[in-house]
Amino acid sequence: MRIKWLEWAQQLQAIAQAGLTYSKDVYDLERFEMIRDLSVEIMEEYTQVDPTVIRELFASDTGYATPKVDVRGVVFQDRRILLVKETADGKWSVPGGWADVGYSASEVVVKEVQEESGFVVVPRRVIAVMDRARHPHPPHANYIYRIFFLCELVGGQASESIETSDVGFFERHSLPELSIGRITESQIDILYRYLDDPDALAYFD
Repeated sequence: MRIKWLEWAQQLQAIAQAGLTYSKDVYDLERFEMIRDLSVEIMEEYTQVDPTVIRELFASDTGYATPKVDVRGVVFQDRRILLVKETADGKWSVPGGWADVGYSASEVVVKEVQEESGFVVVPRRVIAVMDRARHPHPPHANYIYRIFFLCELVGGQASESIETSDVGFFERHSLPELSIGRITESQIDILYRYLDDPDALAYFD
């Protein structure tokens, strides 16, 4: 789902960040700082979030701007999908989170699934790499790629965590209220394709 004002703010922020990283001319640096300020103003206008918070979360990075990476573990048991209830909003999602520096993507997914659900898994294959902006999520300041690993359940037991207040396996047509900032029903439809067709090519975009 493309939101033009968000795309403009993200693109202006990326241009400003690259300019501030690579430019040497003092006047160019001043202009790139103005572009960064403009991106913050756009975010503030459409989100009503304090500009100090926006600058800290959205416009404080340095270096060349790249998408953030979110990693999710897809676990099936008897055709039911593993979901965790997020304490942040009281809704349900596939377990996972931001990729951590120092861990491979597959190591992150093992860690996240165990921390959030209590279950031990082995990643078997990447089944999807989704551009968050191209799916029906609410707006987010960052540009995000989300990687979904199909995982085999090998141990552990359901347990809550700081980030999750409940854990369960759900039938495809009996899903709880989803945390749509993290997962949507249409994306769960995509994930079920790989349960029905293990040889299907990975989904992307």
